[in-house]
Amino acid sequence: MANFNLVLIVLAISASAFAFDNVLSETERTISEDVIDEAPAAEVEDKSESPLEEDAVEVIVDSLVEKSGKYQVLEDELVGDVPNNLEAVNLNDIQIERQMQIPSTTSQTNTEYAHIDGRVLPSTSYQNNGQPYVITPQRLQQIRGNFMYWFYDQGGNENIGDYQRDIHTSTPQIHKNFNFQLPFFGFRFNYTRLSMNGYIYFSDPPDHYTYPLSFPIKDWPTVHDPSFIGIFFSKCRIGSQRPEDPDQRRPGVYFRMDRDLQTRTDQLGVEMRERVTWDIRQGVIGSESFFPKHTITITWKNMSFAGGIDNSLFVTNTFQMILATDEVFTYAIFNYLEINWSSHTEAGGDTTTGEGGVPAYIGFNAGNGTRSYDYKPYSQASVLRDLTGRGWANGFPGRHIFRIDENILMGTCNKDIDGANLPLMFAPESGNMLGGTVVNITGPCFNPDDRITCRFDTESVSGAVVDVNRAICIQPRIYHNGYARFEISINNEPFKWKGKFFVETPATAHEKIFFPDNAVHERYPPEIRITWNRYNLTSNLNVQLKISLWGYKEVTIRPQLEYIDMIEAGVANTGEYVINPQNFRNRDNIMHNDMQFGFLQINLTTPEVFKGVSISPILWSRPIPLGWYFAPQWERMYGQRWSNSMCNDWLRTDRFLKNFASQVWVCPCTLEHALLDKGRFLPDPSCDKDTNPTCRYHWGAIHCVRSASPSPEGSGQQCCYDKNNFLMLSYDQMWGSRPHRSHDFGFTPYNEANKVPSLSHWFHDMIPFYQCCMWQEEQAVGCETFRFERRPSQDCVAYQSPGVAGIFGDPHIVTFDDLQYTFNGKGEYVLVRVDHPQLKLDVQGRFEQVPRNIYGDVNATHITSVVSASNNSVPIEVRLRPQHSQWRYRLDVFADGKRIFFDRPALRVQYFPGVTVYQPMYILNQSEIVIMFSSGAGVEVVENKGYMSARVYLPWNYMNQTRGLFGNWSLDVNDDFVRPDGTLATVDLNNFQTAHRDFAQFWRLSDREQKNIGVAMFTREYGRTAAYYNDDQFIPNFIKEPANFLPANRSQDVTRATEICQESYQCRYDYGMTLNRDMAEFTKNYLASITNIKETNARRVISCGILETPRFGRKSNFFFTPGTRVNFECNQNFILTGDKRRVCEADGRWNLPDYGYTECLRNQEYSQQTLFLTWGIIVAIIVPLALIICLCWFWCYHKPKTEGKEVFRFENIPRSKSASRLSLRSPSMGNITDTMKSSTLRSQYSDKPKAPITPTEETPITATSAVTRSAPAPPNEPQDGETSGIGYTDSNKSDSNKSDKPSSLKKRRGYDKTYRTHEPLPNAPQVEFPEKPWDLSEEDLLSITSPSDSESNRDSTLTRPAKDIEFLKPRQTGRRLLPSESGYSTKESEDPYAPKYDGQVSPVSSHYSPTYSEIYSPPISPTSDISPRNTYNNPGLPEPPKSAPANEIKTFTLPPQRGKSVETLIDPPASEMPIFSSKSTMLHTISETRLNTFTGNQEYSQRTLGATWGIISAVMVPIAVIMICIGWRILLRRKQEEKEEANYLTKGRQIDPDDSVKINSDDDSIPYKKDVTEDSPEPTEPVQIGFTYGQQGYRQDPQGYSQEVPQGYPQEPAQGYAQNSPQDYSQEAPQGYPQDSQRYPQSTQPQLYSANRPQPFVQNPQQPGSQWSGETEIN
Repeated sequence: MANFNLVLIVLAISASAFAFDNVLSETERTISEDVIDEAPAAEVEDKSESPLEEDAVEVIVDSLVEKSGKYQVLEDELVGDVPNNLEAVNLNDIQIERQMQIPSTTSQTNTEYAHIDGRVLPSTSYQNNGQPYVITPQRLQQIRGNFMYWFYDQGGNENIGDYQRDIHTSTPQIHKNFNFQLPFFGFRFNYTRLSMNGYIYFSDPPDHYTYPLSFPIKDWPTVHDPSFIGIFFSKCRIGSQRPEDPDQRRPGVYFRMDRDLQTRTDQLGVEMRERVTWDIRQGVIGSESFFPKHTITITWKNMSFAGGIDNSLFVTNTFQMILATDEVFTYAIFNYLEINWSSHTEAGGDTTTGEGGVPAYIGFNAGNGTRSYDYKPYSQASVLRDLTGRGWANGFPGRHIFRIDENILMGTCNKDIDGANLPLMFAPESGNMLGGTVVNITGPCFNPDDRITCRFDTESVSGAVVDVNRAICIQPRIYHNGYARFEISINNEPFKWKGKFFVETPATAHEKIFFPDNAVHERYPPEIRITWNRYNLTSNLNVQLKISLWGYKEVTIRPQLEYIDMIEAGVANTGEYVINPQNFRNRDNIMHNDMQFGFLQINLTTPEVFKGVSISPILWSRPIPLGWYFAPQWERMYGQRWSNSMCNDWLRTDRFLKNFASQVWVCPCTLEHALLDKGRFLPDPSCDKDTNPTCRYHWGAIHCVRSASPSPEGSGQQCCYDKNNFLMLSYDQMWGSRPHRSHDFGFTPYNEANKVPSLSHWFHDMIPFYQCCMWQEEQAVGCETFRFERRPSQDCVAYQSPGVAGIFGDPHIVTFDDLQYTFNGKGEYVLVRVDHPQLKLDVQGRFEQVPRNIYGDVNATHITSVVSASNNSVPIEVRLRPQHSQWRYRLDVFADGKRIFFDRPALRVQYFPGVTVYQPMYILNQSEIVIMFSSGAGVEVVENKGYMSARVYLPWNYMNQTRGLFGNWSLDVNDDFVRPDGTLATVDLNNFQTAHRDFAQFWRLSDREQKNIGVAMFTREYGRTAAYYNDDQFIPNFIKEPANFLPANRSQDVTRATEICQESYQCRYDYGMTLNRDMAEFTKNYLASITNIKETNARRVISCGILETPRFGRKSNFFFTPGTRVNFECNQNFILTGDKRRVCEADGRWNLPDYGYTECLRNQEYSQQTLFLTWGIIVAIIVPLALIICLCWFWCYHKPKTEGKEVFRFENIPRSKSASRLSLRSPSMGNITDTMKSSTLRSQYSDKPKAPITPTEETPITATSAVTRSAPAPPNEPQDGETSGIGYTDSNKSDSNKSDKPSSLKKRRGYDKTYRTHEPLPNAPQVEFPEKPWDLSEEDLLSITSPSDSESNRDSTLTRPAKDIEFLKPRQTGRRLLPSESGYSTKESEDPYAPKYDGQVSPVSSHYSPTYSEIYSPPISPTSDISPRNTYNNPGLPEPPKSAPANEIKTFTLPPQRGKSVETLIDPPASEMPIFSSKSTMLHTISETRLNTFTGNQEYSQRTLGATWGIISAVMVPIAVIMICIGWRILLRRKQEEKEEANYLTKGRQIDPDDSVKINSDDDSIPYKKDVTEDSPEPTEPVQIGFTYGQQGYRQDPQGYSQEVPQGYPQEPAQGYAQNSPQDYSQEAPQGYPQDSQRYPQSTQPQLYSANRPQPFVQNPQQPGSQWSGETEIN
C-alpha cells in the first residue's frame, strides 16, 4: 500500500498537464468536451485498484515499489521542483483526482484497452465492431496521463513490433524513408538514418569525432557536417535488463511511423493524434493551431555505454523521442525515463559506471556548415543527469519539448542556467499597438507564488503564473512601431530573460473585427454589421462579451485614446453583431464629441483572474470614423451641415501647422517608374494591386505607393496611379494622390502628438478627408480647399529616376555608369561606399566559391550575402540559404544580428530605426527582399533557384559620392575604377585579371576598420570572421570566352553555351565554368532585368504638370503628357468662361489661354462678373482722373488760399505754342484759336515804359540805321509759374518774379516738323528759292533794323517778334542764341522777346522765321474780343495799323467781362489781301496751304477726342463731384480740428512739482502705479494741471482734465476710465492692466505734468463735468 501511495504522489505532481486548452478549436478535436462526464471518483478508483489478473498483456506489478507508472525513479533530485500549489492549473478537483489515479502505460486497466496498452503492436485496420473508433472522455484523460508513448516488441509481420533488430554493434545505424516531408532547422527531409548512438541524422557524419563535440563543423565542406537530432548523442551499445525490471520488453532501439493521422480512424491512429495534439498544444506556447499529420516514435530502451566491461551492460539509460509534423511545423518531444550513465570510454568515461569524461551531446545541428543548437546547460555537462527531473512539459518531470522546423525554440523551462541575457520564448511574437494581446512566456521555471513583471519597451505590467513552464502577461498600450524590447523579471530580480516583441500599427495589424459593408464609413447608416472569429477570444462559446467604443484625439502633447461608450454588454460569443446607430442619437458625450475616429473593442465581460491579474484577450478593429455615432451630436452643435463646419475648423487649424510638402519625395509620373524606385517608395497596403485592389480612398486607382520612411518632420508621400498607369492628381479628382502630414509608421518619439503610428496619420490626414470630401460633395468648397491647398498632389515635373547598379552570376557587375565587368574574388568586398558627413551608405557583398561540377572544383565565385547600412540605421543582411534549406525560405534576413521573418501579413513590412525592410506582398518564400533607407537609397536582393542578384538604387544626391566595386556615379565610365586611396586604375575590360588585380582586390574587407573602406558588417556565427571567407590563394579563371578556356574535347559545352546565351558573354562564361544551365539562364535574366531597369529609368516622362479642373466642371481626360488635348465642360446651369480647350505642348507646358483661365460660373455669377469687369474698366479710368482732379484742386486752389497765396485762375493759363502759331494764320483757323489767348497780349495794367518809336513800312529802314543788338539768349530752366505751354515762358509775370541769372549758351531750334519750304505750290510761279540757313548768325542779327520809337512803327508786324520761335527744352533745337544789346529781355528766366517797354515790337524779320507768316495782326488792344461771331462789321474798332490798308481789316472790342481783357485777331479775306512782292506772296501761299491741311486733321481728331471724353465725362463727372464734396468735407473737418487744437494749446495751468508724474519711461510694461510711501490728503478742490511745453494732444481745462486724442488715435471715449466725482476719481483699468482703485490716491498738490508720449485715453463722455484728481504715472 505504501508503494501505491508513492505512485499517487508522482501522479499528483503530473496533474498540471491536464489543464483545458482554452485556445483549442473544437473542429480539430475528435470528440467534444461537452460529452465529458464527470464520473465519480470512486468509480475510477475502483477500476484502478481492481486486480490485475487479466493476461491480455504482460504486466509486472511487483516492482512498483521501485518505479512509478512512468518508470521514473523517485531518488532523483525533485525537491523544490515539484509545485506544491496547483491552483494556477485550471482543473477542478475531480479531474485532478481522476488523473492522479490513472494507471501506468504497462499496467492493464481493463480488457477493452489491453491490445493497445500492452506489448503487441495493434493492427492499423482495427476498428471497434467495424465502426470508426471514437475515443471516450475517460480514455482521453487516461492516455494524457501517460509519460511514455507506446512502443511494442511484439506483433507486426515479423512479430517484433517496433523493435529494430538490424541495429546492433556491428551495424549502429539503418536508413528509414519517411514518404513525407519533415522540416528540420530550415531544411526539409523525407528520409532519416536511425543510429544506435542516441540520435537520428540526415547527412553523412564525419569519419571520426573529437570530444567535446562542436557543431557546426568549421572545416565543412572539407569535413562532413551532419544534420542530426540528438536526444543523447553518445556512443552506445544495447544493454541488458534484470529480471526484476518493471518493463521486460527487449532492450534496444524501437522505431514506428504513424502517418496520415488526420484521416486515420483506427484506435492507435486516433489516440496517437489526440495525445500528440494535446501534449504539444499544452506544452509549447504558440502551437494552439497545430494539428499533426505524421508522427515518428523512437525509443532507446536500456542502452549502455560503449567501451565498458560486461557488468556495465546493466548500467542503462532509457529515453524516447517523438517527432510530430504537419509538414510545415515540426515538434520534438524528449522523454528521459532514466539516465544512469553520461559518457562512454572514448570520451573519457570509466569502463564501469560511464561517469567522468565528456558527457553526451544534447541538441540539434542543421548541417552543411550552417548552424546548431546546444541544449544548455545539459549538453556535454555533468548536470545532464538532471534531465529526468527537469522540463516539466505537460506537468511531467523528464519531458522536454522543442519546436525544430525553422529555428530551435525551447518549449519548456530551464532552471539551471543564469546570465544577463537569457533567451526568452514567448508567443505570439507580435501584437497590436493598442494592447490587449495575451503573451505566453516560457523560459524560466516558475513557482506559483512568484511575482512576474513584464516590460514592453518602457511600459511595465504584472504577469501571472499558469504553471511551472508558463506565465502570461497582457500587452499594454505601447506607442511604438517595429521591434521593441521585451523583458521579464521574477520577484524583483533584474530583467535577465529578454526578447524582441514586434509592435504592429493599428492600421496594419492583423484584422480581427470585420465590417462586411461600407456602412461604418457613412454619415447616417441604418445599421452596422460586425463579425469576428469567436475562437480568437476563448474556446468557451458560452461566455459573454462586451463591445465598447473608443476614440482618439490630439489636443495636447500627449496622445489621448479614451473610452467613449458601451455599445453592448452581455453579447453572446456568436461571432457577429449588428449595431443600431439610432440607439445613440440622444447621447451627449460632451467630453468626447471632438473625437472623430476611433475603434471598436471586444473582450470578455468577466475576465479570468490569475493572482489578481485580469486575463482577457482583446480584439481591436481597424481605425474607423465615428460619424455614425456622433452625427446627431454634431448636428446639434453645428447644424445640418456639420461636416462643412468641422471641415472649416480643421482648415483653420491645419493652416497654423508647418508646411511639409516640400520635404517629401516627388511622385513618379508613371506606375512603371514608381515600381522601379525601390529606394523611396513601397506598396501602400490600402491600395495594392496584389493584396488589396479595392482602394477605398482612391477609387479608380489600380495601385498606390507611399514613401518607405517618414521625412525628417515625420511626414510622408503617397502616389496613386490609374488604369493608364499615370499619376492621379487631387487637382483632377478627390481620389487623387495626397501627401500625408503624419506617416503611418509614426516618428520617434512615438508617444507624442503627430508622431503616433497610424493614429496621428488618421487624425491629420484621413479624418479631414472624410469631413471635407467623403461626407460632402466633391466640388464643395471644403473639399476643393483640402485638395488644392492643404493636401494637394505634387506633380511629377521634378521627378528624377534613381541610378541603378547591380551584381549577379559569377559574379558580373554593372556599375551606375553602365560599365560591365567581371570579378571573381573570394571573400567580402565593398560594393558601394558613400562617406559624406550628411550622406553615408555602406553596401557590402560576400563572394563564395561556386559548387563543384562533374569535372571537379569550379574556379569561380558567386554572391551569397549582402549587408547594408546608412547613416545611423541598423545593418540589414540578406543571406542566401543553402539549397536544401530553401524549401520554405529562400533567403535569411538579419536585422541588427537577429533573424527576422516575413511569413505573416503584419510582418511583411518591418520598420527599424533609419531603415525599412519589406517583402513584396506577392512573395511568400522570402525570395525577394527590399531594403529602403531614409536617405532614399535602396537595396533589392532577388533569389532564383539558389542564385542571388543584388541591385542598388540611389537618388541623385548621391551623384559623385559613390566608391567601391559599383564605381563612381558621375555619368562617366572613365572614372569608375577608383581605388580607396583615390587613384584611378587602368583596367582592360577584356582581361578580367587587370580588374581583379589592379582594382577590385583593393576593396576587400576585414574585421577591423580600414580607411576609406570601412569594416565588415556581416553577422558572425560560430566564430566565422572575414578571414574565414577571404582567400588570397584562390585564383579564378580570367579568360572571358568558354571557347578559350574549355579544353578542345569539350566543344559541345561551347556550342551549348552559345545556344543558351547567344550574345551575353556573362551567360556564356557562367555556363562554361559551372555547366549549370539554371545559373547561366538566370545570369542572362538578371542582366536583362538591370538593363531594362536602366533603360526605363532613362526614359524621361515629359509632364506639363497640373491643370486644375474648374470648379463645377470636368475635364475630358486627366493626361498631362505632350500632345494631350483637354476639353472643359461645365455642369448643368453653369456657364464656361475662358478657354474651352488646353493643349500640352512638346516643351512640357500647357499652352497659354487665349481667353483667360477656365471657370464655370452660375448665371448670376457670370452676370456679376461681367458687370464688375465693366465697372472695373470704368473705375480704372475714373479713379485716377478723380484723384488727379482732387489733387489739382487741392494744390491749385485750397492750399494756396489757405496759405494766403494767389489761387489758380483759368485766365492765367498761358497759350501753347500751337495756339500761338495758329493765331497768326489764315482766317479759316480762327475757330481753332477762339479758346486760346494770344501769348502776345499784355495786361491793361502793364506799367512797362514806352519803347522808342520804330520805323514802319512807310518809312523803311535805311542802310544808315545802325543795328547794335545781338540775338537774345535762350531761357534756362523756368522758375515756378514762369512756364506756359511747352517751352514758353509766361510773359504776363511781373519783373519781380524774373530771374537775374545770366543766360547760358544752348543750341535750340524751333521749327514745324511738317513744313516743307521746297514743295511746289499750285498756280505759283516756278521760282527757285535760295537756300536759307536755319540758324541766325550774328551778321543776320546785326542787319536787322533796330526798333524805332515812332508811333507808326510801334505796332508794325515787321517789328513784331515771332512768338512761335520758342525753345522746346529737351528735344527741340532752335537758333543759336547770342547776348543782345537790344531793349528786349535777355534774362535767363523770361521770354527773350518779351518787350521791356510798352508798345515795343519785335526786331526779328519774318524772313528769318521758318514758321513766321506775314499775316496782318491787329495791334494789341485790351478790349479786343476773340469771339468768332464778332469778327466783322462791329463798330467801335480801333484804328488799323499803318502797315495794313484801313479798309481791309476790321477789329472790334467788346466790353470786358469780370475784369478780364481779351483781344481778337481779324484776318482779311484772301481775295482782299494786299499784294506784296513775290517773296512775300509765296510765303503766304505756303502757309495757307499747310493750314488748310492741318485744319482737317485737327477737326477729325477733335471729334474723336470729344466723343471719347463725352463718354468718360458722363460717368466721371458725378463721381468727381462726389469726390470733391467728400474732400471738401474732410478739409472742413480738418480746419475745425486745427482750430480746436490751437485753442487748446493757448490754455495752461501749473502743476505742483511735489506731486511727481512718471513720464518718459522706456518700459511700456510698467503699469500705472502710485507711490504709497506717504498718504496724500483729500483734495478740497479740483486739481488744475498746466502744460507749458505745448505738447500736441493735450489741452488744459480749468473745469477738469480732458485730452485731445493725439494723431494716430481715434477720437472716441476711452473705455478704460470713468470719473465719478470731483473728489473721488476711479478708473476702469484698460485692457491688459489690473483694475485697482487703490492705485490712484488723491492729492491736493498741484502737479507739473510733462509727457513725451501721450496716452490713448480721454475723459468718460458720460460724465463731462467730473473732475480728474490724483497722481498718475504715464509711460
